Amino acid sequence: MNITRQELLSHFDGLLQPERFKDYGPNGLQVEGRSEIRRIVSGVTASRALIEAAIDARADAVFVHHGLFWRGMDGRITGWLKERIRLLLTHDINLFAYHLPLDAHPQWGNNAQLGQRLGLSGEAAFGEQNLGWIAPADFADAAALSRHVEQVLGRAPVCLAGSGRPIRRVAWCTGGAQGFFEAAIAAGADAFITGEISEPQAHLSRETGVAFIAAGHHATERYGAPACAGHVAARLGLEHCFIEIDNPA
Repeated sequence: MNITRQELLSHFDGLLQPERFKDYGPNGLQVEGRSEIRRIVSGVTASRALIEAAIDARADAVFVHHGLFWRGMDGRITGWLKERIRLLLTHDINLFAYHLPLDAHPQWGNNAQLGQRLGLSGEAAFGEQNLGWIAPADFADAAALSRHVEQVLGRAPVCLAGSGRPIRRVAWCTGGAQGFFEAAIAAGADAFITGEISEPQAHLSRETGVAFIAAGHHATERYGAPACAGHVAARLGLEHCFIEIDNPA
């Protein structure tokens, strides 16, 4: 079954509601390709490797969390950016990208999907634009939670143990949300899980007793794009596949 580019965009926009968010770049259709769409490839980031894999998969559209354009870019289409766009245009492939709207969706978003995999039944409750999630939990300590995260994500996280107390409330926000740590502490979390760690979080963990787990930006955000694109593709009768491009970050 084929649908038009505009119909697909309308379904993505209707589901993710990008107009609700103040974001770091444009959400929606970032590069226009062919007008009829049958096959969607999803991935985390619109990297050259993903675009080349989508070409090999004969994709009509690519759906990602991290698109091509961000606030503060100078607007020149040169170097790596020119090459990514050249590949998309040469092969007439549409690029759809949704950043914060994909983090936030209560069922298909990155935070919801990570929570499902970790066995945490929570809700959006804190942080910038209410993106952070929190849920009851039952882990002996931060080390036990860290082992669980490693088992689920397949990579060892950075774990700051805090006071070593039992973990009864876990907060999380995928990707580069280390700046949400103070809001998670204020929300009553015993531990906070995100993708990255910066210098201040180590001190805050030691001084407040709240555990901090940095499980990888890519590792925590590789579930929303295939869940969302797969859901829309199934509703519309389109083909869909997720292509994993390994990233140690």
